[in-house]
Amino acid sequence: MAKSPKARRWIIRTLVLATIVAGIWLVRRELIHRDPVEVAYCTVARGDVASTVTNSKAGTVRARRRAKLSPEIGGRVAEIFFREGDRVERDEVLFRLNASRTIAELEVTRNALATVIAVESERRVAMERAERALNRKRGLAAERIVTQDLLDELESAYALSKAAFGAASAEVDRARASVALIETDLERTSIRAPFAGVVAEVDVEVGEWVTPSPAMMQAPVAVDLIDTASLYISAPMDEVDSASIHSGLRALITVDSHDGVTFTGTVARVAPYVLDIEQQNRTVEIEVGFSEAEATKSLRPGTSADVEIVLVTNADVIRLPTRAVYEGKSALVIEDNILVRRELEIGLRNWDWIEVLSGLKPGDRVVDSLDRTGIEAGAEVIARKSDQ
Repeated sequence: MAKSPKARRWIIRTLVLATIVAGIWLVRRELIHRDPVEVAYCTVARGDVASTVTNSKAGTVRARRRAKLSPEIGGRVAEIFFREGDRVERDEVLFRLNASRTIAELEVTRNALATVIAVESERRVAMERAERALNRKRGLAAERIVTQDLLDELESAYALSKAAFGAASAEVDRARASVALIETDLERTSIRAPFAGVVAEVDVEVGEWVTPSPAMMQAPVAVDLIDTASLYISAPMDEVDSASIHSGLRALITVDSHDGVTFTGTVARVAPYVLDIEQQNRTVEIEVGFSEAEATKSLRPGTSADVEIVLVTNADVIRLPTRAVYEGKSALVIEDNILVRRELEIGLRNWDWIEVLSGLKPGDRVVDSLDRTGIEAGAEVIARKSDQ
């Protein structure tokens, strides 16, 4: 039975509509469908999480013992024994001035000392002889065998010899003082290290003339010596953290010149006042010492450094890398290659780790590459374990 024109038109419209719907579905499928996103993940585990505070501006490596040495007397540099970077022990000679004239003067003075010592010895012998003669005659004078005049002469001779011996002894003392003075001048031509350390700078050369500074003025620096065992970090901390920081707290130290290396230390001092030079950024200066002196041998005073002060530590808690926390309160967990958002309850946190009180369990795989596009709840992913 032939279909009516009306029925044929209805069938044609239905087919056209179905074709349009199918086309739209195919187009939407092609446009909306996304390839799986490659993500890196970390596995939730237990560990320690510390609450920390960090410096508000860059800190500085400093030395508690640093000597800028200059000679006490003028002279021409004769020898330099150490250069920049050399390690020296206490009392080692760093450089020496020409001392030929002083050595000659010392030799002359020592010869003069030997001469007056010989004179003193002769006068001691003369004095002792006069004393013995006087004592013998005193016994005879008591028996009236020796006249009083002779006894007076002997007493006068003894007094004169004793005075001569005293004068000779004074000459010996003066000569010895002269020798000691010249020996001191000779010693001052050798500039020694006041402590063990590393030579930071040598600002003289052999043949140059150096002079001591005038009174009340800073002498030109010849050698800059640093005790590397006395290095510490001086760092400004925000005033809001000042109440929670005190001596003895553990600290983690990073130095710009040692990328990837973390030193340990202890807060040694907290300034008793707030610096208000910059009204909008008031700070408290702290000093952090290094736990191991060996670690400081490669550091240089003046280098920028940062400190992280550990206030409190929670041990063996569920923790997550800080980079894996989404919008500060949630995480994207991989379940059957699909991302699922989990709301988190957060405990302690620092730059590296966040304590998770609820929302995750050990073994969960959490995305930690949140900086890529397409990473959102509901996305299909290809997961690979993070390198970090």
